[in-house]
Amino acid sequence: MVTTQGYKGSEDYIASKPLMEIVNVSIALGKPLVIKGEPGTGKTLLAHSISNALNKKLLIWNIKSTTKAKDGLYVYDTVQRLNDARFKDKDISDIRQYIKMGKLGQAFKSDEQVVLLIDEIDKADVEFPNDLLNELDEMSFHIPELDEEVKAKHRPVVIITSNSEKELPDAFLRRCVFHYIEFPDEGMMEKIVRVHYPDIENKLVREAIKRFYWIRDVDGLRKKPSTSELLDWIKALSLGGISADKISSEIPFLGAILKNEQDTSRFIRLSQSQGGGFGFKRRF
Repeated sequence: MVTTQGYKGSEDYIASKPLMEIVNVSIALGKPLVIKGEPGTGKTLLAHSISNALNKKLLIWNIKSTTKAKDGLYVYDTVQRLNDARFKDKDISDIRQYIKMGKLGQAFKSDEQVVLLIDEIDKADVEFPNDLLNELDEMSFHIPELDEEVKAKHRPVVIITSNSEKELPDAFLRRCVFHYIEFPDEGMMEKIVRVHYPDIENKLVREAIKRFYWIRDVDGLRKKPSTSELLDWIKALSLGGISADKISSEIPFLGAILKNEQDTSRFIRLSQSQGGGFGFKRRF
C-alpha cells in the first residue's frame, strides 16, 4: 500500500486516514494535490504538516487576485536595470542579476526536494491554473531573457488549496489528485483541540465543543465559525476562568466565535425568542 511509508500526520496536525492516504498517493504519482474545504478545516496547515513530517523545506506561494502564473516562475526587474543604467554605477550587461526566481522557480532550482504550497489558487484569475499546466507537467520553464531552460532538479511535493471561490478548470484538475476535507466531527475536533491545548480541563473542552457545534447548526448564519474560532474561544474561556457549567447556560465571549454583524444579531434575536435558555445569554 502507498500508506505504509511516507506521510502519517504530524504532532501538530491531526490528519484523517483518507487524507494521509491521498497525500501519499499524490507523492507517489508525482502529481499536485488539490485540497478543498470550507475555511478553517486545516488546508493550509496540511502543507506545514507534510513539510515537518517529511523533514522538507516549505515554500509558500500566496495567491492574490492580481497574481499571474509567471510571478511564480521568475521576475525580470527591468525597473532596477533602468535605474542602474541611468546612474551608471553598475554593469548592466549581465541580465542574470536582474532575474529573480519566484516560488515555483525556487522549488525547481532547489538542490533538495521541497514542499510547495500554492495557497488559495481560486483567488486568482480564472485562467491562472491553466497557465501553470505546462510547467507543472513538464517540471520546467523557459526564461527568454536568458534563453535558458529551468528544469526541476527534484519534483516538488505540490499542495494547492482552494476555498471554492471559483471552480477550477477541468483540464487543470485532470492533472492533479483531489481531496475535499470534511469539517471535523466532534470526536475529531476534540483531538485537534487537544493538540493545541493539552492542559485545559476536559470538561470545559467537551462542553465548549458541544456548544460550538450547536452554534454552527443555527440556521441562516452567513459565516459559520471554523476550527480557528473554536480554538480562540476555548483559549478565551480558559484565560477568563469560565467554567464548563457556565457555558451550559450562556455563551461567554460571543465575539470570539461569530465574526459577522448579521450573524451576531441573528443569534441574539434567537436567544431572546428562546427566553434566555440553553446557550442564549451573551457575554462579550
